Amino acid sequence: MAGTTTAAALRRRAAGAGANRWVVLVVLCVSLLLVAVDATVLHVAVPAVTEDLRPDAMQLLWIVDTYPLVCASLLILFGTLGDKVGRRRILLLGYTLFGVASGLAALAQDAQTLIVARALLGVGGAMIMPATLSILRQVFPDRRERAMAIGVWSAVAAVGAAVGPLLGGFLLEHFWWGSVFLVNIPLMLVSLPVGRLLLPESTGNGEGPWDVVGALMAAAGLFGVVLGVKRLGAGDPAASVFTLLPLVLGAVLLTLFVRRQRRRPYPLVDLRLFARPAFSTSVGCIVLAMLALVGLELIAAQYLQLVLGLSPLATGLRLLPLTVAAMAAGLAGARLLRRFGPRRMVCAGFCLTAAAVVTLTAMGGSDEPGLLLGGFVLLGFGLETTLFGAYESMLSEAPAAQSGGASAIGETSYQLGAGIGIALLGTVMNAAYAPGLASVPGVPAAASAAAGHSLGEAYDVAGRLGGPAGAALRRAARDSFVHGLHVTLLVSAGLLLLGAMMALRLPRVMHCGEDATVPAVPTPREAAESRVPAEVRTPAPTEEPAETRVSA
Repeated sequence: MAGTTTAAALRRRAAGAGANRWVVLVVLCVSLLLVAVDATVLHVAVPAVTEDLRPDAMQLLWIVDTYPLVCASLLILFGTLGDKVGRRRILLLGYTLFGVASGLAALAQDAQTLIVARALLGVGGAMIMPATLSILRQVFPDRRERAMAIGVWSAVAAVGAAVGPLLGGFLLEHFWWGSVFLVNIPLMLVSLPVGRLLLPESTGNGEGPWDVVGALMAAAGLFGVVLGVKRLGAGDPAASVFTLLPLVLGAVLLTLFVRRQRRRPYPLVDLRLFARPAFSTSVGCIVLAMLALVGLELIAAQYLQLVLGLSPLATGLRLLPLTVAAMAAGLAGARLLRRFGPRRMVCAGFCLTAAAVVTLTAMGGSDEPGLLLGGFVLLGFGLETTLFGAYESMLSEAPAAQSGGASAIGETSYQLGAGIGIALLGTVMNAAYAPGLASVPGVPAAASAAAGHSLGEAYDVAGRLGGPAGAALRRAARDSFVHGLHVTLLVSAGLLLLGAMMALRLPRVMHCGEDATVPAVPTPREAAESRVPAEVRTPAPTEEPAETRVSA
């Protein structure tokens, strides 16, 4: 035991490279907070942007979607590039680009400039996101401390998602819409010198060239898949050429990318990681958790505003307990993981979230604050418990030299799960909602068809009709929406229970003997030598083991 403790202390000293690892965690969390806030802060500014820049429908769609689309597409590219050229270097470049793009977005005079600025923000976010997790993986080699650090990291992510709309609303009340971007610049001006001073540099083992062609294939493939999924989530028909073409091209490119990585002696992403049950299961759990839940967040906001008639501020306050519970779960995650192990923790998180979703099926046309409070608290705690356990298991299972690629895979899974969830649950919601408006007494067929697109459109149609027909359409639309919400919640509960069964493949116990306890993935050189007959192998010169390099 004394030897193990001494070894862990030596690893921590080497990883810190003279910097306090907890100060490093603070710097990384500030980075994450900035990216998480920027992903949601624009939502409340869309009306002001529309009034000022006058974008058409397609331009407005790109203004909103360009940032997450570009960010999701480039995560693997920059995650693996950080493993090759240095994670701190990529992170600092991301800081710089994020600050420049924020200034460009704030001062945009037309929709095209704002779209370009949002794309550059996505590039900066793709540099920052995997770098924060991979540096965290390097600075905290002891799994117990790393679990605590990931808990803080995930709690900050939950805060960022909730703070974005609130911060945006505050800024819009006092300044113009560009201020939601301009606020990033002071944070970047502080983060750049502090990050350069305090963050340690680290790279992978440095073997082989970086696969530029493979990185571009992955980026283009992910761009196509995410774009197609987002169009499905926006309600575009699956047979539309603008939906089907990017999905097919993206899937083909990703298939070619996988085949290329399997053939290369030094792959960009070592796909043998997926042969490890803990790694592949963790990635699957992240996808399922987001797939089941992200659509519910949008539907819940519509329910609170359109069915219950709450203001945007009141809606944000009603959803606040979900964020607070998620923060609590993130901060308690390390202790729960040590006590229960990854398998029971992730499985219990899925089951708790499913129970919360089923509880929320009791929502009806009238406001029930106690029910919503209890359901949202269970939802936030269960979701964060699931994601924390899955992220920690995935990151700990990957070798330190491949932490950038592993972090990028996790973040990409998160984004893909979110996009697929919006598309899938949106389709379920529409399928359950529209039939209830097919034949409302006194309402023309054309008006019923238009009202079947969404609850907001149904209210607009009802307002134009007026009289008893308008009131009947409004009442039918509200009842149909509540019915669709219940069906969607039950489908989500089924997906969550499927995730609970998947989590049974995770390790039962949290192994804290550090990376030596994890079965090693052979290096490309070892894999190549293993295919050569022993009698013809040339003995390699004695050398030190290739470790992940860390410098101050």
